[in-house]
Amino acid sequence: MSPDINDNKANEMPAAAGWAGCMRGFRSWLQLERGLSSNSVEAYLRDVQRLAFFAQNLSKSKFEPSGFETGHVDAFVAQLYDEGLSRNSQSRILSGVRNFCKYLLLEGIIQQDPLELLDSPRPERKLPDVLGVDEIQSIIEAIDLSRKEGIRNRAILETMYSCGLRVSEVVGLRISCIDEVEGMVKVIGKGNKERIIPIGEVALDTVSRYINQYRKFVDIEVGYEDTLFLGRRGRELTRQMVFTMLRRTAHEAGIRKQVSPHTFRHSFATHLMESGADIRVVQEMLGHSSVSTTEIYTHLDQNFLRDQMQRFHPRSVKA
Repeated sequence: MSPDINDNKANEMPAAAGWAGCMRGFRSWLQLERGLSSNSVEAYLRDVQRLAFFAQNLSKSKFEPSGFETGHVDAFVAQLYDEGLSRNSQSRILSGVRNFCKYLLLEGIIQQDPLELLDSPRPERKLPDVLGVDEIQSIIEAIDLSRKEGIRNRAILETMYSCGLRVSEVVGLRISCIDEVEGMVKVIGKGNKERIIPIGEVALDTVSRYINQYRKFVDIEVGYEDTLFLGRRGRELTRQMVFTMLRRTAHEAGIRKQVSPHTFRHSFATHLMESGADIRVVQEMLGHSSVSTTEIYTHLDQNFLRDQMQRFHPRSVKA
């Protein structure tokens, strides 16, 4: 029987001295060479630790990174499958392992990639809920502007929908990155990659009102002087704060769909595509490195597809 990946006995890294140095080097490589975000780095490190626990139990002896072989990976993948993990979860874990193998190869710790002949499970592409334009408006208008932080919360939602931002990008926005004259925003996305995104007049106006009515009265903590969206204590908001605020506001607006910051991002892209925007333009605004990633946002509802066919197909209706 294969050792359980989640065995409580495997609660610390294998004792072999090589692991500590490898994990430190791997972390630095992910940060400096790959330029990954701190969240991605930590996720990859957890994936590799999970594999290390498993390989240590499988080998039943000291296990050095240099002894990492294809057999370990095959057994590891089989265990992931037996645990009932989704294809998406398996693929994500193996992505971390692949990067670790690449690092080991570059450092000369191993001579052959153990994953070279392994095909990762194809991710399942599930379309998240998309909100209609009227639903977006209902949520934004459900914010109580009589509350002190109301104008801030409205500015957050207007900016998210106007620019299609990830929640990490909206909480990390800087005042100095907003060009009100040109109507553009510089965003730091995944892997610290910068991109320039247009921002609509409605969002810009709401941000301006937030700054004048809320932010200028906040006692800002040192280090957050340029942070756009601040909490009561003058610090950057957390992603969870934005998620909770949006979920609560959607409920108050009577929206019963599962609403999250990503729902706003997905709706932004879908509404652009439905209005005829080029997929390459949407790709650029979303910050996707590959257009194949953007394709999931091109989901169009059945009513829209039927309307387009009836309008433009020469034989869609009887003469």
